[in-house]
Amino acid sequence: MSVAFTFPGQGSQAVGMGKELADAFPEARAVFAEVDEALGQKLSTIMYDGPEETLTLTANAQPALMAVSIAVMRVLEARGLSLKDKVAYVAGHSLGEYSALCAAGTFSLADTARLLRIRGNAMQSAVPVGEGAMAAIIGLEQADVEAICQEASKGGSCQIANDNGGGQLVISGSKPAVEVAARLATEKGAKRALMLSVSAPFHSALMAPAADAMREALAAVEAKAPVVPIIANVRAAPVSDPQEIVRLLVEQVTGQVRWRETVEWFGKNDVTTLYEVGSGKVLTGLARRIDKSVTGIAINTPTDIDSALAALLG
Repeated sequence: MSVAFTFPGQGSQAVGMGKELADAFPEARAVFAEVDEALGQKLSTIMYDGPEETLTLTANAQPALMAVSIAVMRVLEARGLSLKDKVAYVAGHSLGEYSALCAAGTFSLADTARLLRIRGNAMQSAVPVGEGAMAAIIGLEQADVEAICQEASKGGSCQIANDNGGGQLVISGSKPAVEVAARLATEKGAKRALMLSVSAPFHSALMAPAADAMREALAAVEAKAPVVPIIANVRAAPVSDPQEIVRLLVEQVTGQVRWRETVEWFGKNDVTTLYEVGSGKVLTGLARRIDKSVTGIAINTPTDIDSALAALLG
């Protein structure tokens, strides 16, 4: 029986994030100060006070979510938690993969913040606003959604971006093709086919310029072997080799986030508890829907930290 730590992705941000941690713990304040310095910007002020539209910008949301996750990690570690001794694996949803790798020692905090700022800007600028789209398809099998994407791709790029589990698949690509796919999904019996309010078609082939930018950015930073294996998004299997990790991070920009398979992998490999480290409880909810044998627990408040330490160190 073992434990894994998971790290949330975009969509889990909220104005006020990190404030309670900063007020309670000097380790959290130190993380936010280091991220501010690495970015040359008071990102922590935007996190605490907003405005929401500024926090939600991809280039801000990505390093902000990572900062909260690492703040929680540093507080846990300062109180006696050793990731290497108590946690079997880490995983993160999309940008959360960078948080997981920072937590596991592959990248420094400053490098991770800068990488996510580059990633956010590159993803935002890869496709002109309004040309890309994403949609959530609920209640269809993956094979059906793949067939729909293939049919819709006659009118542009369209592919599965996220397999979030619980019958929810997110598709991404050029706006006309995604709109066609959403209509086809409804015709084929999807419970819902909902166009998402996003600024770019993430995890699609249209993100190729962003993948090139990340290849260049990642080549310029030191990557160490993580202290525990990471379950990579695009592979849904453990990886520990730094060069392979970097290669998969580049692939992830245009590839599918295989979250359902990641949680299923945990369930099949004796992981009984998934702690979601950072802002929100999205991954905890997904874990519940994907595999009933796996317990999801969110750690994002001082009370959560106390409870997690009692369970992990008790």
